[in-house]
This record gives sequence, structure tokens and C-alpha cells, in this order.
Amino acid sequence: MENSKNISALNKLIEINNDRVEGYETASKEANESDLKSLFGELAATSHKNLSELRSEVKRLGGTPEEGTRVTGKFFRAWMDVKAAFTGNDRHTILDSCEFGEDKALETYEAVLNDSSDLTAEQTQLVSQQKTALRADHDRVKALRDATA
Repeated sequence: MENSKNISALNKLIEINNDRVEGYETASKEANESDLKSLFGELAATSHKNLSELRSEVKRLGGTPEEGTRVTGKFFRAWMDVKAAFTGNDRHTILDSCEFGEDKALETYEAVLNDSSDLTAEQTQLVSQQKTALRADHDRVKALRDATA
């Protein structure tokens, strides 16, 4: 198994976690409601933990951890929708946009796991544990969104 494939797969996850951190930090700054500020801080904290673990593994493999985000495409537009939703202070729309971002994060994890031939057993376990934490975050956002419908 070649390290470059492992590093590439892990860097995809670093990128999506960078996106989550950036998105939730933006959302937290824009939020007026303290419960949303707190939630967004907790969701960003999940990605900070993931990033620490993923960066350590990439470095252990001799690679350079990705520092950027995927500022193109649907994920970026979702966070712009969150920012726009705050101008109208529409809680349901804000949470709906956040759930969309959570869906994209989970899709990225699923794609990496589906092609887990690029990962060692230990890396697959790490990624699976992180995906479980992201799923819990997703479900919190979805439940809050559904409660505001």
C-alpha cells in the first residue's frame, strides 16, 4: 500500500473538516441566539478534534496536511446560504443550510470509507469513529431544524 494514496484520502477529510470549521465559525459570528452560538461552537470543536487526529496521521505518513478548504461547489454555497439566512434571522433556514453542509461532510467520509483500500485498518477505524461523531452532529442539527418547522 502506497502512502500517497493514504495521504490523499486523509487530506480529503482534512479539507471537509476545514470547511466545517470555517462554516461554523462564520455561523457562530452571525448568530444572535445563544443556543445556536453554543451549538455551532460544539460542531466546530468536533472538526477541530478530527483535524488534529487526521493531521497527525498525515504527518506520520510523511505527508503534508491540507490547509485549505473546498471553497468551490455546493458546500461553499451552503455556508453562504447560512450567512444570508442570518440577515433574515430565519432559524429554520439557518439550520436547514447547516444540515446540508453536514450531509456533504458525511458524503465525503462515506466516499473515503467506500474506497478504504487506500487506508490501513487503523486508519479505517479512525475515519469510522470520526464519521460516527459527525453523524451525531448531523442528527442534532436535523432535530433542531425539524423542531422549528
